[in-house]
Amino acid sequence: MANNQKPIKKPDPEEEKKRQEQMRRQMGFSVSYLIVGLVVLWLLQEFVLSPLLVQATEIPYSEFKTKLTAGQIVRVTIRENEIIGEMKNPTPDATPATLPFETVGFTSSDPKLVEQLQEAGVSYNFARPPSPIGSFIFAYILPLVLLGGLWYLMYRRSGAGGGLGGIFGVGKSKATEVKPEDVGVTFKDVGGADEAIAELQEIIQFLKSPDQFAKLGGRIPKGVLLVGPPGTGKTLLAKATAGEAHVSFFETSGSEFVEMFVGVGAARVRDLFEQARKAAPAIVFIDEIDAIGQSRAGALRLGGNDEREQTLNQLLSEIDGFQTSAATPVIIMAATNRPEVLDPALLRAGRFDRQIAVGNPDLTGRWQILKIHSKGIKLAADFDLERAARMTPGFSGADLANVMNEAALLAARRHADAVTLDDFSSAIERVVAGLEKKSRVMNEDERRTVAYHESGHALIAELVPHGDPVSKISIVPRSRGALGYTMQMPTEDRYLLTMEELQDRLAVMLGGRAAEKVVCGEISTGASDDIMRATELARRMVTEFGMSEKLGTVRYAGQQLQYLGGTVEDNSSLSQETRQIIDREVQRIVTEQYERAQNLLREHRAALETLTQLLLTKETVDGSAVKEALGSR
Repeated sequence: MANNQKPIKKPDPEEEKKRQEQMRRQMGFSVSYLIVGLVVLWLLQEFVLSPLLVQATEIPYSEFKTKLTAGQIVRVTIRENEIIGEMKNPTPDATPATLPFETVGFTSSDPKLVEQLQEAGVSYNFARPPSPIGSFIFAYILPLVLLGGLWYLMYRRSGAGGGLGGIFGVGKSKATEVKPEDVGVTFKDVGGADEAIAELQEIIQFLKSPDQFAKLGGRIPKGVLLVGPPGTGKTLLAKATAGEAHVSFFETSGSEFVEMFVGVGAARVRDLFEQARKAAPAIVFIDEIDAIGQSRAGALRLGGNDEREQTLNQLLSEIDGFQTSAATPVIIMAATNRPEVLDPALLRAGRFDRQIAVGNPDLTGRWQILKIHSKGIKLAADFDLERAARMTPGFSGADLANVMNEAALLAARRHADAVTLDDFSSAIERVVAGLEKKSRVMNEDERRTVAYHESGHALIAELVPHGDPVSKISIVPRSRGALGYTMQMPTEDRYLLTMEELQDRLAVMLGGRAAEKVVCGEISTGASDDIMRATELARRMVTEFGMSEKLGTVRYAGQQLQYLGGTVEDNSSLSQETRQIIDREVQRIVTEQYERAQNLLREHRAALETLTQLLLTKETVDGSAVKEALGSR
């Protein structure tokens, strides 16, 4: 006879461990609640219920007998072990005329009490003793039932044993769940990120048809980290991935896990991942993950209960515990613009298997982004998106959206029918330099100095071999402190620069100071920002790019947070002699380009005067004025 008995399934050690951990949390929650509940019950009876139920003045029994003899007692109610009544107010002018009182300790050992009450003419009666069962139920059972009901509600709200962090929803995740039909964003709404989109297409295939990869033994990736400067569209890419895959999307931020209560961050991480598993297939997106994912070795910790560290540990544990089955895949996506501070345990393979760089868009990407953000804006017939893209080198997607919106506002302010390229150019100036401050009145000497300064920048940019073309010059003060500006428009995106090109840039930066020196014979404070940028560039040429013959092809720069351009100077490994050589080389490079700019302006002094007079007259001119001032050249 065949044996149809099914084999006994062995328990999964990982599941058993989780079950035991859950039971341990449940027990800890129950014991903690019981202790807190008893303490609250005692405080309630001692300081709240007793004063409310008993609103009489308690006096000693001896004082009661004295007042009875003096005729101050009006009426009494005699109970089993106490007397409650009213006595005359010692201050007749006060209100009320009688005061309630009680005295504790009366027993049947005072047989003359009734006679004394009759002699004093006091109205008295006897109260039936209360039922001990009713008193016990009202004093103990009812409060315990209420506490038990409250415990049950808290237990359910805490996620079946989520601990005290889940009480009143404190431990609940604040992630926003977006259903597949409500995402509303696809890759068509993202521009300038073709390489990142190509990487994410594979993630979409994992979510749509995981069996295709699992049948060959491949493991579905658990995490995708989007790295890029602010405003490059990392969040938009994550939403578009969910929209393309038609899966649920959970959006949250790293700062939402950090709270002042211990254990709340870890509880919210558990709740978020539990929601994602129930909605699988799904994408969990954590923006600004560096808020909780900073390296744990970055500072000395005096205690082991750091809330941020607990949250990170729970996040690492949950990522490893993800059940990325073929039927219900769940992928976590995160974004940061500070990858250098993330913990190595977070970045290792098996957690964030994909790390995608999302940078500022190139010329084609800027054209795509402007095309997307101009869909709802009425553009003029001659509006050239490609030229607009060339005018915005280095702009991020958020910057381009802001400029396009500012252009629409400027056109509406002048009651135009459509947005023109001039509006777009004015919007760039407003975003980069700030609002015009025509109310700021400068005397003629200052205006003349600013005009020579900006003319010097513009002429040097036109005279050096590798200078970017000048698009606009202005001597109108701006809200960000600039008394004037010279705007250049590169013809193409550059990723490598030669030594000669960097020297030309230094000459352009110092052209304003050189013009003041050549014409006025003295210098002003207006070149402080130019000098700062020129010195920084020259120092990088010496310490980073190896463009000094005396120092050679050696890196002397200190440790850097290079991703966003911030630096942390650490020259402790350099000798005093090397530092002196670096300073002398930086000074030499800057001085050479400063003298070069002065010589060029002396050679074209007539063009400098022509351009300056034009600026003093019109205040703002375009780049063609520079070529006209230089004449046939």
